[in-house]
Formats: sequence, structure tokens, C-alpha cells
Amino acid sequence: VQLQASGGGLVQPGGSLTLSCATSGRVSNFNAMGWYRQAPGRQRELVAAITGGGVTKYGESVKGRATILRNPLQNTVFLQMKSLKPEDTAVYYCAADNMGDWSHLKFGSWGPGTLVTVSS
Repeated sequence: VQLQASGGGLVQPGGSLTLSCATSGRVSNFNAMGWYRQAPGRQRELVAAITGGGVTKYGESVKGRATILRNPLQNTVFLQMKSLKPEDTAVYYCAADNMGDWSHLKFGSWGPGTLVTVSS
């Protein structure tokens, strides 16, 4: 599976953006996909994840501000974020091929990431 994230860039505080992750190769529609982020000097953290059936979960720091969506026909996953803050600045990665369970996600395929910078 190959993943390619896009949609990153410079956003002003309070703004919004949508990240897209296109996949190629064999992606099971029944498997979860997710978005993670890693800020400089910090550990990678879960932003959002979605199952093949549309069940979602979000990291605490983005709850209420992020929405993860999935298009199973195109094997594409999206991350919509609003009310962005400077602390949302990070490289955002999409992930697929969960080898764990829903409570303990363990993705095996990762995209190269897209940088989101929130700054005025």
C-alpha cells in the first residue's frame, strides 16, 4: 500500500483546512485508516482514525475541531480541521493497514507526511 497526503500549508490561527490521503495498492475497505501528527521535539500522536464502517475516534487535543471522512470507493481518507491553533503545527501523516485492534491501533503503512503550519 502506498499513501500520499496532500493539503498541508500555511494557515492563520482560527482558520481551517482539509488534508487528503490517496492510496494505491491493496487497501481493505474493512480496515481502519488514520491521521497522526508529529510536532518538532514531540512524539507522534493520533489525530483521528476511522474504521471501514465509519466509526471514528479523535485525539483529545483535536476533539470538536477535527472530522475524519473516508471515501471507500476511491480508498481516500480526509481530515478536516477548523479553529486551528499554533500548536496544531506539525507534520501530518496518514496511515493504513491496522494490525492491531480498535483500542490499540498499530498501522503498518504510512505516507510521507504533509506539513501544516499555523501562524499569523
